[in-house]
Amino acid sequence: MKLVRVFSIVVFTFQVFLLSAQVSSKIDLVIGDKHLLRSEILGEDRVLNIYLPDDYNDTTVYDIVYLLDGSMNEDFMHIAGLTQFVQMMYKMPATIVVGIGNVDRQRDFTFAPQLEEFSKAIPNGGHSENFISFLEKELIPFIEQKYRCSKERYLIGQSLGGLLATEILLYHTELFQYYFIVSPSFWWDKERLLEEGKMHLKQKENQISAKVQLYVGKKEPYIMRKDARKLKRLLKRNTKHSIGFKLMRKEDHATILHNSIYHAFVQRFEARY
Repeated sequence: MKLVRVFSIVVFTFQVFLLSAQVSSKIDLVIGDKHLLRSEILGEDRVLNIYLPDDYNDTTVYDIVYLLDGSMNEDFMHIAGLTQFVQMMYKMPATIVVGIGNVDRQRDFTFAPQLEEFSKAIPNGGHSENFISFLEKELIPFIEQKYRCSKERYLIGQSLGGLLATEILLYHTELFQYYFIVSPSFWWDKERLLEEGKMHLKQKENQISAKVQLYVGKKEPYIMRKDARKLKRLLKRNTKHSIGFKLMRKEDHATILHNSIYHAFVQRFEARY
């Protein structure tokens, strides 16, 4: 018995030695690119997180998803994951995701308020015009020079990002062909974007040609549900396409983005199987 025990100890020690002698090599996990883009319009550097399809190459053209709140610690990772999954399971073409990292989202996503209470509440707000100019004149040209892009551009925005996405839809429609607008914060400046947007669309000779998917959670505050329906009615009267609207019955403001974008992608593309 003593000999058996000694033999067992020797075998165990040898196994430990073999395991410790194994050499592992670390390989970086790469899902795309990160760029630091200098913006002369904003007077600062902006981080861009770029998801690239596995087979990205220089002979294919790619649709582009532009994601507001696209920092690594915000929405970039899970929206990139959704894009990869939907490309695999549905007939979504190979698509690039451009996550726009935030510096000051209250500054960038809100237009200049007329009411003093909002100026006092968010004193750094009110500069969406500069941010939209950055998108149009610096960011999109940079992406389209750096990557092989199709003419299909998507914009995803939630909350204040949804407010900004709606401002772009109403006043700079041609920047994107698809708008996924989630829980837009129309409470800013007491719904002025909706009121002035209504008058603006009445004056336009051509209707909005972009396609829109609009989402709001049933568990969100009443004003957000009410205002989202206002936008739906406004767009139904002033767009060439049907407007997708969905009340997400199980979602609140914190949970809605992931499931709504999954729904938007699935609505847009047929299943492969």
